[in-house]
Order: sequence, then structure tokens, then C-alpha cells
Amino acid sequence: MKATSIGHAGILVETAAGSILCDPWFVPAFFGSWFPFPRNDQLSDDLLERIENADFLYVSHLHGDHHDEPWLDAHLRRDIPILLPGFPTREQRRTLQAHGFTEFIETVDTEEVEIAPGLRVAIHIESSITDGPGGDSALVVMHDDAILVDQNDCRTNDLGQLAAHGPVDLHWLQFSGAIWYPMVYDIADDTKRLQCDAKVAAQFARAMRYVEKIDAAAVVPSAGPPCFLDPDLFGINMIDGDELSIFPDQTEFLSLLETAGRRGVLNIPGTTIEVTAAGIAVTHPLPDDEVEAIFTDKRAYLERYQADWLPWLDEMKAGWNPPTTDLLATLREWWEPLLDMAPTLRTMVGANVLINAGDLPVLIDFPNGEVRRHDGEDYAFRFDIARQLVETVAAERAVDWSNSLLLSLRFTTWREGEFNEYVYNFLKSLSRERMKRAEAEVVRKLTLASGDELPEEDDIRIGPYVVQRRCPHRNADLEAFGEIRDNEFVCTLHGWRFDCETGACLTSPSESPLRIRRA
Repeated sequence: MKATSIGHAGILVETAAGSILCDPWFVPAFFGSWFPFPRNDQLSDDLLERIENADFLYVSHLHGDHHDEPWLDAHLRRDIPILLPGFPTREQRRTLQAHGFTEFIETVDTEEVEIAPGLRVAIHIESSITDGPGGDSALVVMHDDAILVDQNDCRTNDLGQLAAHGPVDLHWLQFSGAIWYPMVYDIADDTKRLQCDAKVAAQFARAMRYVEKIDAAAVVPSAGPPCFLDPDLFGINMIDGDELSIFPDQTEFLSLLETAGRRGVLNIPGTTIEVTAAGIAVTHPLPDDEVEAIFTDKRAYLERYQADWLPWLDEMKAGWNPPTTDLLATLREWWEPLLDMAPTLRTMVGANVLINAGDLPVLIDFPNGEVRRHDGEDYAFRFDIARQLVETVAAERAVDWSNSLLLSLRFTTWREGEFNEYVYNFLKSLSRERMKRAEAEVVRKLTLASGDELPEEDDIRIGPYVVQRRCPHRNADLEAFGEIRDNEFVCTLHGWRFDCETGACLTSPSESPLRIRRA
């Protein structure tokens, strides 16, 4: 097995039985804020040809630094078989189908499937609302005696689950930040410094827990950090170490691995890591001194990279939507029906949220489920965002503002008290499908936390079947999470499967059966 880094979370896995292209990302993401680091716009022609002619495609989730729509549209054949995670919704499949892709290999959470003779994969999903209702996923690739785990930035709850397929040779793992906190917060620099340091320490500690549990022969730091080439954001890059940033590069994590007695593999786009019976061999596309200089003379490297991309950044910004006269009406007509669907989520926010879209102050009144122009009312959360950016995501009807807008770091924010996950859950769930799931999940979470029994509820209709409202496994609302797949009833919250005719649980025979009958 041979695995070649193609930048960020991107990997080309090549075996004698076939190749898998994982998370190819080349076009800068999130309004041109994030660029791959090190740069991957100078790959060899041979590697690019192998990438474009891969046998299979795997996209871990829909975030722009993994799901690169412009590149996928321009470089891959429409009939490439896509390894599809078993997410709670069909959103990823629909998105890829909308771009003309036709071939899908549907997988079930954690279950192995042979995609070519001798080549097996298992996709593990994480379906927490914090990862967006679409979810996140990790890939395990098995060929001959070699096993690769591509965890990217999937925070699977079961730390040992990814190692259940056998001893792992290569563990590709996110270690760096991938969020806007705390850089965009309107707080004093000394407070922000403490928060940045704590965030980096937490990121490293989390990554090391995965390292220890999976216990791979070698760990490959990946899926970050991005770099920031726009002059407005360049100061977020961690170069000297004293920047207010949560984006350390892989050299820091490699030092941590070495201290822990673990083998880490420094990699840049084009680095090939080959697993053979003799061991693990690493080949870089550049001489070692040039690879080292990327990190030891990082400022100069980033400035050269920036100079090459400034014209692209100028052109990209010119394409942002200009102000319109109906932005408030657009948001009101879009969001008020969603607020009406989510009374429990609204209660958990429990306050007003102000979005200053340039010169337009938009108030989301969560207690009353209204969207209106701010007129001096109190608020507990505030976002200050350039109006062109809000206009752009509104025109696109972007359903996940975490992905489409907030990860750009092109905003500032303030809050009165503690972090409130439900504000962001709302902004990640801006469609009826997503909001239905977000509301169902908060109801389930609060009920379980209280220790109360869920009330008896009427049976519901799903396709041609009448089923009980709550899943026997963890009380998920099947009106939001239930669907029929190939004569099986699937609760998509955790992927549990039931026989449509008998109700028997196929995931765990000891689980209580599902009450189900034909309508």
C-alpha cells in the first residue's frame, strides 16, 4: 500500500487492487480565506494524472476544505465510484448528484465492504449536530496485511473503534485548529492569548488520545493547518509562535509525538509513504533541506505563496454579491418558518441574536421566533459581517453558515455570557431537513439528560410502513431520523437497522425489536 499526501486532508491511496482519492482540496475555501499548507498547486504531472484517474473517490464530509466543488467539477469523470458515508441524511449524495456524479457505493457505519478483489474499506461516521447535520466521517482502508486509517478531522466518540479492523500501519490525523474561536471574538488580547493557548493544548491532547488508542505504527499529521494569504487575515498564520492563533503546523505536533515515543511522519504535498513487509518508507518530492525550509523559514515561504495568489484573491472578492434592497425580507421569509419548526432549540438559545450585515442590523428574536430589523432591543450574541458576504450566502440559500461563512473568519463576534451551542446549531441547520433533525436531537438530548421517560406517542407513517415514534436503541425521533433502505428500516442517528417485516434489530440481535407494520 502506498499513500501520497496531496495537501491538507487529501490522500491518494494506491494498492495493487485499486486506488482511492480522499478529500482532494485545491481551490481556496471559505471566501478565499483558507489555503492548503504547504501549497499543493505545484504537484508533478505524474501525480496529478494519478489523482485524476483514481479508481474510487472518498469525500469525508461537505466542508469546503474536503468537498472542493470547483475542482471536482473540473477534474474527475462523472462515473467515478464514490464511497458514500452512511450519514443521517442524503444531503451528501444529493449534492454530488447535482454535480453530475452517478456511481455510489453506499456504506453502513463501521461495516467493512470489499470494493475490489482484496481491497476492503470501512467508513465510520460521526453524526453529532456539532459537526453539522450532514455529519463527518473517517475511512479505514485494508489491503493485504496493510491498514490505513484516514481520520482527517472526524471526532469519533469511540476512540478504539477505528482500530477494530486490525493493527493500523498509518494513522492520518488532524491535530491543528479548524474553527474561528477565539480569533474573531471581541475580547481583550490578553484574554484571547489565554484562550488560544488553551485551545491549542486541547487540540493536541485530543489528537494524542486518538494516537494512543489506535496505536498505529506511524502517525501522519494532516487535515491542517490551513494558511491565510489574504493580507486581511495573514496575521492569523502561526509563524513566530506569538500570534493570536490556534493553527500550529505539524512540526509542533511531531515534537509531541517524538516525546511520547511515537513515530510521526513529516509530509508535504507529494510525500509518498509506502507500507511494505520491510517497514514504512517515506519519500519527499523535494530535497530534505527544501522541505525543512518550508517550516524554518515559514514567513518567506508564505509571502512567496501569497504573491502568486493575490490576483486570484482580488478577482474572487470582486465576485461577492453587492447589497440588495430585500436582504431583510429574504432572511425573514427563509428563517421564520425554520424558527417555527424549532421551539425547543429556540428556548435553549433564549435570547436575541444580532447580525450586523454591514449597514443592516438584523435581529433574530429566538424567544418569539421572529426576524426583524434591530431597533435597540437587548441582545446576548452579536455577529458583525460584511454585507456582501451575507448577501452571497443568502443568494445561495446556504444551509450551513458554519461551512459557507463562519469558517472564513471574515467576521467578528461578541457574546454576553458563555458559549451557546444552539446559536450555531441554528446557523448550521438552515433547511427544513436540517432543522427538523436539529430540533429532534435537542429534544432527545434534554430528555436523556433529565432522566425523564419520553412520553407515549402515536405511531407515525414512514413510506409504506407504520412504526413507533421512538427508536428502541436511544429514543431518536424516527419522524426525523427514520428511513427505508433496501427493505430495512434505518434509524440514521446511529445507523441502527431493523427488519421491515418482523421489526427484529439487525444491528444488535439483543436489542428490543421495532414495532412496525405495513400501512
